[in-house]
Amino acid sequence: MSNVAILIPAAGSSSRMRGTDKLMEPVEDEPMLRRIARLSLAASPYVFVTLPDGGPHALPRKSVLTGLQVRMLPIGDAHEGMSASLRAGVAAAGRQAVSGLMVVPADMPELTAPDLITVATIFEDEPETVLRATASDYTPGHPVVFPLRLFTAIAVLTGDKGARKLLEGEAARLLPLPGRHATTDLDSPEDWAEWRKGKDRKPV
Repeated sequence: MSNVAILIPAAGSSSRMRGTDKLMEPVEDEPMLRRIARLSLAASPYVFVTLPDGGPHALPRKSVLTGLQVRMLPIGDAHEGMSASLRAGVAAAGRQAVSGLMVVPADMPELTAPDLITVATIFEDEPETVLRATASDYTPGHPVVFPLRLFTAIAVLTGDKGARKLLEGEAARLLPLPGRHATTDLDSPEDWAEWRKGKDRKPV
């Protein structure tokens, strides 16, 4: 198993869902957050999940992770956006003997365990280089793996753009995953409805 740590940022407010929580949406009869955490454990023994430290989503998200060997990281500065989760993730991962941190968004229902295992395995071939998954047509997406050398820079990030600016200064390797596994992320009720409609149209 890989020694790449995995961070699942799950501290957001799910504001575009207009009252419901996208991370609790069922995918194959399993809440989205639990599913992505379970799949991540197939790729790494070091899986960290940031959660809001209070608010309506904190307890339900924590509850669906019960029984999984993930480390939950409640963060009080979740209002700062993605950077808060990234800071918490590198702080936790940096205490382990890891070569990098894979950021796996919790709202990407097409990612599979083989996808995550592939990303982790390929990263370890060149552990000093950022690795970014793409759709099969090379449209950039997620997961993204940050090497250990960038942990110090990530630890001082601010704002909701996460590591986007950091990525602009890196010559990332691109790794195509099947179809749109790396680019399908669902933020609104309309996104979820459209995605499910598309799945229903696929031949069995």
